[in-house]
Amino acid sequence: MKKLILSVILMLAVSVSFVSCREEADKAKDAVEEVGNDIEDAAEDAADEIEDAVDDAGDAIEDAVDDN
Repeated sequence: MKKLILSVILMLAVSVSFVSCREEADKAKDAVEEVGNDIEDAAEDAADEIEDAVDDAGDAIEDAVDDN
Protein backbone atom coordinates (compact mmCIF):
# COMPACT_ATOMS: atom_id res chain seq x y z
CA MET A 1 0.00 0.00 0.00
CA LYS A 2 2.85 2.33 0.85
CA LYS A 3 4.48 1.70 -2.56
CA LEU A 4 1.19 2.43 -4.30
CA ILE A 5 0.80 5.80 -2.58
CA LEU A 6 4.41 6.75 -3.28
CA SER A 7 4.02 5.71 -6.92
CA VAL A 8 0.91 7.84 -7.30
CA ILE A 9 2.65 10.84 -5.73
CA LEU A 10 5.65 10.33 -8.02
CA MET A 11 3.44 10.11 -11.11
CA LEU A 12 1.59 13.30 -10.11
CA ALA A 13 4.87 15.13 -9.56
CA VAL A 14 6.21 14.03 -12.95
CA SER A 15 3.01 14.95 -14.78
CA VAL A 16 2.87 18.40 -13.16
CA SER A 17 6.52 18.94 -14.04
CA PHE A 18 5.99 18.09 -17.72
CA VAL A 19 2.88 20.26 -17.97
CA SER A 20 4.71 23.20 -16.41
CA CYS A 21 7.65 22.79 -18.81
CA ARG A 22 5.32 22.63 -21.79
CA GLU A 23 3.55 25.82 -20.68
CA GLU A 24 6.89 27.60 -20.28
CA ALA A 25 7.96 26.46 -23.74
CA ASP A 26 4.71 27.84 -25.19
CA LYS A 27 5.26 31.14 -23.39
CA ALA A 28 8.79 31.35 -24.75
CA LYS A 29 7.59 30.57 -28.27
CA ASP A 30 4.94 33.30 -28.02
CA ALA A 31 7.53 35.78 -26.75
CA VAL A 32 9.86 34.99 -29.65
CA GLU A 33 7.03 35.46 -32.15
CA GLU A 34 6.10 38.78 -30.53
CA VAL A 35 9.68 40.02 -30.70
CA GLY A 36 9.86 38.94 -34.35
CA ASN A 37 6.69 40.88 -35.11
CA ASP A 38 8.04 43.94 -33.30
CA ILE A 39 11.28 43.78 -35.29
CA GLU A 40 9.33 43.47 -38.53
CA ASP A 41 7.17 46.46 -37.62
CA ALA A 42 10.23 48.52 -36.71
CA ALA A 43 11.91 47.64 -40.01
CA GLU A 44 8.79 48.68 -41.95
CA ASP A 45 8.62 51.96 -40.02
CA ALA A 46 12.29 52.63 -40.71
CA ALA A 47 11.81 51.90 -44.41
CA ASP A 48 8.88 54.32 -44.51
CA GLU A 49 10.93 57.02 -42.77
CA ILE A 50 13.81 56.52 -45.21
CA GLU A 51 11.45 56.73 -48.16
CA ASP A 52 9.98 59.95 -46.77
CA ALA A 53 13.47 61.40 -46.24
CA VAL A 54 14.47 60.55 -49.81
CA ASP A 55 11.29 62.15 -51.14
CA ASP A 56 11.94 65.28 -49.05
CA ALA A 57 15.53 65.46 -50.28
CA GLY A 58 14.36 65.10 -53.88
CA ASP A 59 11.81 67.87 -53.38
CA ALA A 60 14.46 70.11 -51.84
CA ILE A 61 16.78 69.52 -54.81
CA GLU A 62 13.99 70.28 -57.27
CA ASP A 63 13.16 73.49 -55.39
CA ALA A 64 16.82 74.53 -55.39
CA VAL A 65 17.05 73.91 -59.15
CA ASP A 66 13.82 75.85 -59.76
CA ASP A 67 15.08 78.80 -57.69
CA ASN A 68 18.23 79.15 -59.81
